[in-house]
Amino acid sequence: MDMEEWKEYKLGDITDLVIDYRGKTPLKLGSDWSDSGYRALSAKNIKTGQIVAHDSIRYVDEVLYHKWMKDEVNRGDILITSEAPFGQVFYWDSDEKIVLSQRLFCVRIKQEIDSRFVYYYMTTSRFQSEMSSRASGTTVLGLRQPELLKCRISVPSLDTQRQIASILSSLDDKIAVNKKICENLEAQAQALFKHWFVDFAPFKDGKFVESELGMIPEGWRVGTLGDVAELRKPSIKPQDNILYTHYSIPAFDNNKKPSIDEGFTIKSNKFGINDGAVLLSKLNPSTKRIWYTGKVPEHSVSSTEFLPFYSINKEFTPFIYCYLNCDRNYREIANGAKGTTNSHQRIDADSILLRGLAYSEEVIRVFCDCCQNLMEMILEANQESLRLATLRDTLLPKLMSGQIKLSEYE
Repeated sequence: MDMEEWKEYKLGDITDLVIDYRGKTPLKLGSDWSDSGYRALSAKNIKTGQIVAHDSIRYVDEVLYHKWMKDEVNRGDILITSEAPFGQVFYWDSDEKIVLSQRLFCVRIKQEIDSRFVYYYMTTSRFQSEMSSRASGTTVLGLRQPELLKCRISVPSLDTQRQIASILSSLDDKIAVNKKICENLEAQAQALFKHWFVDFAPFKDGKFVESELGMIPEGWRVGTLGDVAELRKPSIKPQDNILYTHYSIPAFDNNKKPSIDEGFTIKSNKFGINDGAVLLSKLNPSTKRIWYTGKVPEHSVSSTEFLPFYSINKEFTPFIYCYLNCDRNYREIANGAKGTTNSHQRIDADSILLRGLAYSEEVIRVFCDCCQNLMEMILEANQESLRLATLRDTLLPKLMSGQIKLSEYE
């Protein structure tokens, strides 16, 4: 690929259609949200390459959908957030019909240009920087449609566009497969936990006794979660010339991709974390964020918005993870959060360890033996996804600038 073969266009020159319904609301259309139907996505649901905050997605019925979406989103369209957050992009690779809600554009690329290539180009620092330079606003940065369409894109031949898009999408496809594998393994672990420690199914043929926590298998102890888990929050002061692996909430939301930060970029103290940490976000508990880290690199830290739990007996780590991740347990923990509004609520750390727990150490040990392999498979899939994401992010600017010859890459 020779850079002389590439042509530069304004985004508007290669765009067939912009769908922009950001001012519409159900109320303005004489209707209301529904409990089911068509999903209405807003800017808060779009993070580059993924749909997030699923719990916040609203729905509209058939009648409202057709009132709202005079132009429909099609497979191959590109969604772009106009503000809060600004400049996130998502390639719509589905036949699902959706509603474009607040702060969200949809761009349809002309057929003579590969739309997936354009999507990847939009994720480059060059395009993102140009969008930022064209944004306006004092409190919140926003991008108006005319300014978006002035942003420039360099494109090679259509065949080369398709080859580049194929290379990058193959990596993203494998990451997506790994995500589904992890979700399946997580579901297996949670089903096993509920089967044993909520429904007590394997012990139904045995004797049960009354306890302050209800009927439990005979021989089990009644205590607290603090009997098997502990919080460790050693404060780490950032030092220059040290690379910290930072387990933060944004890192979790970015497919559990911990960031590597130079010491001076971490402005405040963090919690030092060790192998086998189970991180529970105390921020905004309506969104569940629980992260089993496995073996961590040297100089690993987490945001103080994460609570780092550890098993007192290292063999019990899968139990701690599954206990906190159990929907019933997490819902009760989240309901005890303190704060005036949802976005400012915090989970109380000490109350978690005081939660009543009926348990048998022998049963926990057998459960952990069963789940350990699932946990390791989840870690392995996540780590492979991190490697693939790193490879994609390394290749992206080189492919988009013509620095890599596709024949050599193949």
